[in-house]
Amino acid sequence: MSKITKPLFVVLGFFFLVVAAVGVVMPILPTTPFLLLTLFCFARGSERFHRWFLGTKLYKKYLQSAVRDKTMSMKTKLTICLPVTVMLLAAFCFTPFWPGRVLIAGALLFKWYYFLFVLKTKPPAGSVSVTTDGPCD
Repeated sequence: MSKITKPLFVVLGFFFLVVAAVGVVMPILPTTPFLLLTLFCFARGSERFHRWFLGTKLYKKYLQSAVRDKTMSMKTKLTICLPVTVMLLAAFCFTPFWPGRVLIAGALLFKWYYFLFVLKTKPPAGSVSVTTDGPCD
């Protein structure tokens, strides 16, 4: 990457990190999408900041299981999906031209497909899983 691109990714990473931190205390602002953007930007911009971010409490609480196991709790999924859906529906309603509406509708459909069918739901903590692989002895 060029000498300009890497610092730009680092600056964007910190910007998205600040927005995500604000989202932790303001429920209307989703946290996880901005943390994903932070992770992406730091991975592209600086190995040092990327390693640092992987060690933060924010990463461990909101992203670690999603990145490592491709799982999220139902609460985390809903915390991400519902505010983002509201924002995208508002954008859809206020977009005057149809190509923009098609793009927004596609983003909504993809988001719900990904969260419902690709990203597995982690069972609640303390729950017991039951398997039906064979007879019990």
